[in-house]
Amino acid sequence: MAKFKIIGGKPLHGTISTTGAKNSALPIIAACLLTDEICEIDNIPDILDIQVMLEIIQELGAIVKKINPHKYQIQAQKIKTTQLKSELISKLRASILLMGPMLARMKKIQMKHPGGCIIGKRPVGTHFWALEKMGATTKQDQTYYYAQAPRGLNPTEMFLDEPSVTATENVLMAAALTPGKTVLKDAACEPHVQDLAHFLIKMGALISGIGTNHLEIIGAQKLQGAKHRLIPDFLDIGTFAAAAAATKGEITIKDVVATDLDPILAKLEMMGVKYKLENRSLKILKSPNLKASRIQTRPWPGFPTDLQAPFCVLSTQAKGTSLIHDWIYERRLLYTDNLIKMGAEIVWCDPHRALVTGPTQLYGAQIGSPDIRAGIALIIAGLAAKGETIIDNIDLVDRGYEAVEIRLQALGANIKRIK
Repeated sequence: MAKFKIIGGKPLHGTISTTGAKNSALPIIAACLLTDEICEIDNIPDILDIQVMLEIIQELGAIVKKINPHKYQIQAQKIKTTQLKSELISKLRASILLMGPMLARMKKIQMKHPGGCIIGKRPVGTHFWALEKMGATTKQDQTYYYAQAPRGLNPTEMFLDEPSVTATENVLMAAALTPGKTVLKDAACEPHVQDLAHFLIKMGALISGIGTNHLEIIGAQKLQGAKHRLIPDFLDIGTFAAAAAATKGEITIKDVVATDLDPILAKLEMMGVKYKLENRSLKILKSPNLKASRIQTRPWPGFPTDLQAPFCVLSTQAKGTSLIHDWIYERRLLYTDNLIKMGAEIVWCDPHRALVTGPTQLYGAQIGSPDIRAGIALIIAGLAAKGETIIDNIDLVDRGYEAVEIRLQALGANIKRIK
């Protein structure tokens, strides 16, 4: 198992480019199963979760051609099985996104329970309920999920009991290959959901309401291949912005979409972080007077749960007491034990809330990464800390962030991957 060795206390400086959005890539790769024609996807991040998803669809019968590390051609001319028994399924929670496309095209699916980061319960009841509204029957046992629609899915109108991103994406994909009009209310509207919708339109579906929580999808009898470039990853951008501010540095992040950064920039501004947006670049300026704030995660356009941990680290360097409130996952705050070990003043209120008082000097320690977003947050803590930090289990970080140590080295960080 690889580790990161970090010598902290050095401000980040320089320029980097962001990557394509991981959370766009995963559903769009799944959507390629909706057609027997070639799809070409560009700006795909070169990370482990993407490689796992590509391997899964190859096991289903898709032909995957790598054009370069960030561009792939995918053709699912023939799907050879509807049984997803591979151990790869257990490594990737996003494999749940295969349910919608497989039901729409093959009319049935059997799949292992998805895996992924251990951050708390993530029930799939909304997925099952939505697909049942479209005419499928579903069941599960201790190992597998089962769903089938022998006569095909039906267009319908539904209201989700929660604005689940992956449930919204499953309905979007299923409805795109279901002739007629499907209306989806209380839908998720994150930028990556919008990106998937634009890809499905290129494939031949008609979708209105993109960017809102009310979507109308007119599905097609047959979808065509399409070319698509993924949006920049606003989570990657927010992570590096937090790292620059926490280390009292000054960096420029290239290739950003300003409208996708609204909740992130608002929170940075509330915390006293100075920035400048120009020419599709975000420049984080030196910000010596950081202020405490309430970091409360919400569905889009609220503050993203995947940035809660990096901004918690930023809070340790801010004056005052910040409330960290992540209502979604009950184990999302476990990483704060490591921050306390490094000298942070953090008090748990309950599994969903913590109080962070700063500014405090962090000190290097030997710690472990519990999940993707906590792992990158601990890297930021190591960069801001005095002394040496060793972070174990960094394969989890590789699942979500491309070449993170190389990109940080380009900003002057003293970080090395060791075995």
